[in-house]
Amino acid sequence: MTEATLPTIRPFPGSDPVADPAAVVTGEHWRITVLDAGTFRIEWSDDGGFEDRASTFAIRRRVPVPAFTVERVGAAVEGAGGAGGIVITTERARLRYDGGPFSPSGLVLETTGPDANRWRWGQEPRDLGGTGRTLDDVDGRMPLEPGILARDGITVLDDSESFLFEDDGWIGTRVPGRRDVTVFAYGRDFDAALRAFHQVSGAPTRLPRWALGNWWSRYHPYSDTSYLELMDRFAEERLPFSVAVIDMDWHRVDSVPPQFGDGWTGYSWEPSLFPDPVAFLAELHRRGIRTTLNLHPADGVRAFEDAYTAVAEAMGIDPATGQPIPFDPTDRRFLQAYFDQLHRPLEAQGVDFWWIDWQQGSESGLPGVDPLWLLNHFHLLDSARAGDQGMTFSRYAGPGSHRYAVGFSGDAVVSWASLAFQPEFTATAANIGYPWWSHDIGGHTRGVRDDELATRWVQFGVFSPIMRLHSANNPFIRKEPWVFPAEARTAMGEALRFRHRLVPYLHTMNHRTAEGTALVRPLYHLEPRRDEAYRVPNTYAFGSELLVAPIVEPRDPVTLHGSARAWLPPGTWTDVFTGTVYAGDRFVDLHRTLDTVPVLLRDGGVLPLAAEDELDATANPTAFEVLVAPGASGSFTLVEDQEGDTDRTASTRLTWDAALAEFRVHATTGAIDVVPARRDWRITFLAAPADGQVVAARGADRFSVDLTVDAATGGEVTLTGPPVVGVDAREAVRRALERAQAGNAEKLAAWEIVSKDLPRADRIVELGTVDLPESLRAVVVELLGSVHPGER
Repeated sequence: MTEATLPTIRPFPGSDPVADPAAVVTGEHWRITVLDAGTFRIEWSDDGGFEDRASTFAIRRRVPVPAFTVERVGAAVEGAGGAGGIVITTERARLRYDGGPFSPSGLVLETTGPDANRWRWGQEPRDLGGTGRTLDDVDGRMPLEPGILARDGITVLDDSESFLFEDDGWIGTRVPGRRDVTVFAYGRDFDAALRAFHQVSGAPTRLPRWALGNWWSRYHPYSDTSYLELMDRFAEERLPFSVAVIDMDWHRVDSVPPQFGDGWTGYSWEPSLFPDPVAFLAELHRRGIRTTLNLHPADGVRAFEDAYTAVAEAMGIDPATGQPIPFDPTDRRFLQAYFDQLHRPLEAQGVDFWWIDWQQGSESGLPGVDPLWLLNHFHLLDSARAGDQGMTFSRYAGPGSHRYAVGFSGDAVVSWASLAFQPEFTATAANIGYPWWSHDIGGHTRGVRDDELATRWVQFGVFSPIMRLHSANNPFIRKEPWVFPAEARTAMGEALRFRHRLVPYLHTMNHRTAEGTALVRPLYHLEPRRDEAYRVPNTYAFGSELLVAPIVEPRDPVTLHGSARAWLPPGTWTDVFTGTVYAGDRFVDLHRTLDTVPVLLRDGGVLPLAAEDELDATANPTAFEVLVAPGASGSFTLVEDQEGDTDRTASTRLTWDAALAEFRVHATTGAIDVVPARRDWRITFLAAPADGQVVAARGADRFSVDLTVDAATGGEVTLTGPPVVGVDAREAVRRALERAQAGNAEKLAAWEIVSKDLPRADRIVELGTVDLPESLRAVVVELLGSVHPGER
């Protein structure tokens, strides 16, 4: 095998960095490439040379050339050479450039149409933010790195300092004296801006299905026996997990001879804890669990390692010397030995992917080359060598990081402030195309024990991209639900089970994410022209069907409800847990007891869930429950595949026709062999049935009908009439009053008003005459203000 064909060192799949000449306009010291109608690459070069190698951000510049015109204007700028300035016009924007060194007067871009605006070189950025490298030690908010979306519609991504990739996939560095920026000018057409971004920077990784289930992680010196006993306990409690994260104690730590320093870095199993790693990993696989091991590579390879002799020989070092081999990912020979001798033998034993826990900064032996970037990039390529898109788990390194699977956001502080920032942090990452954040759910370090906080964090984790419980090496920071009191334990268990039921929906969204639309997005991606959408950073879209408003502050001591303020886009929205229906186009305070969190299904929304007893995240279900918000017609196309061959997909269209009161499971198309030939479907309508409807199950806020369907032919069910949308709120109000830690006389007075046969508005007004605590009044008003049966 020649060095040029080494499997870990090759161009990133899809890389095509040289632009079509028809898209390029050049001068003596400048070059402008029109990558899309709203995307302009603008370069300045002191030496007159220009860069055509792929960068960490831009791997694909040969893209379809948009229509544009070029007008030469003005005289040459002194010292710049060339014949003067230009005006480039596309259907979205007009770029004016005088041909000289970039300046506010000489480089101006204007958008046209309904979002007309102007940007000048050097102005302060006004973008909506992107994401950040890590939440290590962040207790609350932190500044975000830039994104490519802005309310005024024009943003700049400066790519001048990033390192490059040579044609053979190896590392290159920048030539001094050159500027390289990309301007995105899309007004509030945020979807188009992100499509253009991904067109140039590549698509996000499509994850394996099992990555979407629950991950168990704890910094703790488990043995193989204690770890498997823990998995047995989870199974007994019906707490499903699909990924086992084993922190650094998998390798030698305390047993490292003192002359070699500490055991932070290691590649050799600790035999006292894992005497038979192959059998241990095989047993996890038998249980449907994939495994990742923690990796701290900074200290290189030392003579105590099992693989030291092989690595030393690969590096041309006599193993008898015991010479330490430093970690240097900019050394091509070291990088190959790093994968060949350290990682692949462990992967052959059963390790599925690596948790790259790099914390040592952004400097390497080459200028501008960040070791974190190299670890992410080459680990992903190496992981993908056997097929599919590969899997990594590591920190964010800057624009382009979306190509490297799952992000590790760092050591979260145990606090309400930390939890309160994570929804916004997660959603805003979509502004830089970064979809797969994994947080330390429940918090990793410091803080105080707070059972309510831990529960709310788990609920947020269920409705975040990756659900990974984690905690520090501290016996008093635990995440096993059974160490919590009954209320929290029950809520956590239900949340963890619901995550696995969501996997069919999540995996469909996973395929959509690989096309550029993140699972978690800020509301302004849905409603970019509504100011209200920018004022609720913790309310976000969760795929195509759901809005989520996680509760991130302690509950009120009177009502025993937590609350979240949301803005609901136009339409109606139905809570999938309570069945409460809300009119949209308004702000609303959503109050919930500890056992639930606001998760709202759009009108006409169709949400496929695995059946309650189908909690295996690695297999396509044989039975489903589909939740339907039946006030309007809607559809959803379920996408399924199989591990190791995610390009072969089966699609099953699910449709609800509100006018005909008909739900249809259409015939599966595509790779039909990847799904069971015959499946059971329970269709649950979040409404009351029409008169005469035969139901398989009925609750206060929903009813279900069943059908069994052959994948090849499909099937349907027609109801006796349209479901009755809305829930009579009086019973929910009664329960809220009953729980409230407030005066019984006042609660009775409120209940008598609520029970009156009066319009809701009149009851809400009269409620103001009762001396209820304001927090309790807010809960009652929310419920009375919801949509009641027949009020749509």
